[in-house]
Amino acid sequence: AMSEAEPLVGRVNDYGITILTLNQPQSRNSLSMAMLEALSVELDSIAADADTRVVVIAAQGKVFCAGHDLREIREQFGDADFQLALFNQCSKVMQQIVMLPKPVIARVAGVATAAGCQLVASCDLAVAASSARFATPGVNIGLFCSTPMVALSRNVSRKHAMEMLLTGEMVSAERAEQIGLVNRVVEESQLDETVYRIARTIADKSGHTLKVGKEAFYRQLEMPLNEAYAFTSNVMAENLKANDAQEGICAFLDKRKPDWTDS
Repeated sequence: AMSEAEPLVGRVNDYGITILTLNQPQSRNSLSMAMLEALSVELDSIAADADTRVVVIAAQGKVFCAGHDLREIREQFGDADFQLALFNQCSKVMQQIVMLPKPVIARVAGVATAAGCQLVASCDLAVAASSARFATPGVNIGLFCSTPMVALSRNVSRKHAMEMLLTGEMVSAERAEQIGLVNRVVEESQLDETVYRIARTIADKSGHTLKVGKEAFYRQLEMPLNEAYAFTSNVMAENLKANDAQEGICAFLDKRKPDWTDS
């Protein structure tokens, strides 16, 4: 009955902004198999949800996300199949965020460590309270943060990623902003307002345009320069055929507000 009253992941939609809330503060919102599966279900559902224009990932309690559930991992020490399935499931969720056709913003109050830091790095944008802290501390317990480093090393430069990975030390919100792990740091009292303002700004754009652009961004990142330009030239030519692109250009030239149809 307890679990029926309290879903692992809360979901509310507010004028096109869907807020997913990690809702297990008693276990520091750790990414147990159950939590990962719940997240996966929500992300699948959101991908097809026309009412969602922007996603915010938030968390209950003082810890945003402590990473994998070490108690669960210890219980399954003898089960290599479970361990691999766990890391595969986590990797799947991180990629679902990247491939989601809508922008995702991490709203970070509190600590984000290991796979929790990976979660922040996997989001398109991240806004942190000044008290937030970040780490990839796996090295301290003998289990290097090898999957978190995939997201981390695609956000921050190599030296900064390696420093976090090799020392396992906590990084302040301010430092996280300097190295590019988060977009901005605000007082906790300003966190919701700041996240909402950014989300609202993005939600006012054409959903079709955002989908095209987000997908192209992550695909071109992995390409050599000449391939990236060939690929994005095709994307732009294709984008120009869309109603919203033609409407947007006409609206700009006619000095009026565009009327998006998300097509």
